[in-house]
Amino acid sequence: MSEPGIPTFDQLRIFLTVVETGSFAAAGRKLNRATSVISYGVANLEAQLGVELFDRESTRRPRLTEAGRAVLAEAGHIAQGMDGLRAKVKGMLAGLEPEVRLAVDVMVPSRRLAELLRAFSEKFPTVALRLSVETLGAVAGLVLDRHAALGISGPLAAERAELERISVGAVELVPVAAPGHPLARTETLAPGAGRDHVQLVLTDRSTLSEGRDFGVVSGRTWRLGDLGAKHSLLREGIGWGNMPLEMVEPDLASGRLVRLDMPEHPGGIIPLSAIYRRDAPPGPAGTWLLQQFSACGAQDKETLRMAEL
Repeated sequence: MSEPGIPTFDQLRIFLTVVETGSFAAAGRKLNRATSVISYGVANLEAQLGVELFDRESTRRPRLTEAGRAVLAEAGHIAQGMDGLRAKVKGMLAGLEPEVRLAVDVMVPSRRLAELLRAFSEKFPTVALRLSVETLGAVAGLVLDRHAALGISGPLAAERAELERISVGAVELVPVAAPGHPLARTETLAPGAGRDHVQLVLTDRSTLSEGRDFGVVSGRTWRLGDLGAKHSLLREGIGWGNMPLEMVEPDLASGRLVRLDMPEHPGGIIPLSAIYRRDAPPGPAGTWLLQQFSACGAQDKETLRMAEL
């Protein structure tokens, strides 16, 4: 048995247009070609593949054979891939980057991030996105090492002269514990009460914050590299810790977690900044994403301003 030949994309496009329009003549009109050219293109495709694609004898309109239906599915995938390829190259020729590598601090609310990325996919369907979610200095580290073109980082990024920074709002942290935790069962907490209990603390995968702690009150700490794991342990009553308010609001409303009224106020406002290397500014898609983060953070900026008054 001989192997099928390799059809041209033009032959596949003619085939798909005949199926779409329902006749050779209609396909010719849509492609601005003579009906004889359409018929010739389909015949050549059938010769290349070694199968009949249309039943031309039992009906006046071309009807797909069983082989034609099988080829149709594959031809459709090829056409979609070709359209995607042309759109991506068109964007590249216009200056649109083929991929955006984004690093985001784990404190950024997931709801906000999802909304922005959904809008990004609709605005730039041909631009691939590579997302990294990190803690503390790891975001700035990825941007500094050129593993990410754009980052949404906490205040550690302000210490690096190589980075350009644009304020994009803030995240409020609050101290919480499960209702059965000793700190949650005490109506009035004495100053330093948190020091006597295990505090769950996020760790930094980079070296930018090496030897430094943020918001740590207790001398007894459990270090975690994942905010989701910290959240789960807090709900299970293992220790207390600071969490983004937006992330734990459902738990506070349901009673699964309790907000601690600690005299030393270990919670607070963490400013967020969009960062990129000064020698490698983002392209059009990355710039659009940066602007959207900035717009969504306007309300957070007002929260930060009120907190500083």
